[in-house]
Amino acid sequence: MIFINMKKILVLVLIIITNQAIGMDKEQFFIQSDEFFHSNVDGGLVKYSKVKQNDVKIHELVKYVNTADLGSFDDTEKLAFYLNAYNLLVINQIIDKYPVDSPMSIPGFFDNKKHSIAGEKLTLNDLENKKVRTYKDPRIHFALVCAALGCPKIGDFGYRPDKLEEQLTQQAKLALNDPNFIIVDGNKVKISEIFKWYRQDFGKSDKDLINFINKYREHPVPEKSKLGYYIYNWTLNESK
Repeated sequence: MIFINMKKILVLVLIIITNQAIGMDKEQFFIQSDEFFHSNVDGGLVKYSKVKQNDVKIHELVKYVNTADLGSFDDTEKLAFYLNAYNLLVINQIIDKYPVDSPMSIPGFFDNKKHSIAGEKLTLNDLENKKVRTYKDPRIHFALVCAALGCPKIGDFGYRPDKLEEQLTQQAKLALNDPNFIIVDGNKVKISEIFKWYRQDFGKSDKDLINFINKYREHPVPEKSKLGYYIYNWTLNESK
């Protein structure tokens, strides 16, 4: 009797392992990404220590990122996938070397380490520039978060195809109304170096850039503002 029960237990274990090996589908990826960020982001900062202590979920999500077949994805689904993939891979790289005080303390973090992303070998910079930026939507710069305090605050949600338009606008408004991200002093406005690094995404002139910023601000900056850049803060965006 004990032997028979043990056989039943082993069968159940094998079924569970098999189901886990099959992995998630795209809908589960979006749902579980949303759950992951909701559980591990607080006030725009990441609970790296918590993720490190229980890394099963992020490893499952990264495994899906590695092997996903995007053949059935429409353009909106692909963009949501790439945004989540970027943020998940950033966090995963941090916890792999954790504790660290900055992503820049990890050699090749953005431009050397290659990840398998839907079967392609890409660095984080490749993912950003060859995939995400091809959508020609400047709002993506407030959705991709590079593990530093100088980045826009990371959302406590995963990007979902059915909510993507709303989510991108939400993140743009959050960043562009943050007094630490857009620093206004009369007609002098200091802005993130993100606007310098990706200047072409925001228009050709300062006027174009100011118009873009004001599109999402509750209190527009003066149209003839003198723009300057503050130094990017590469300190880890960690929630203690």
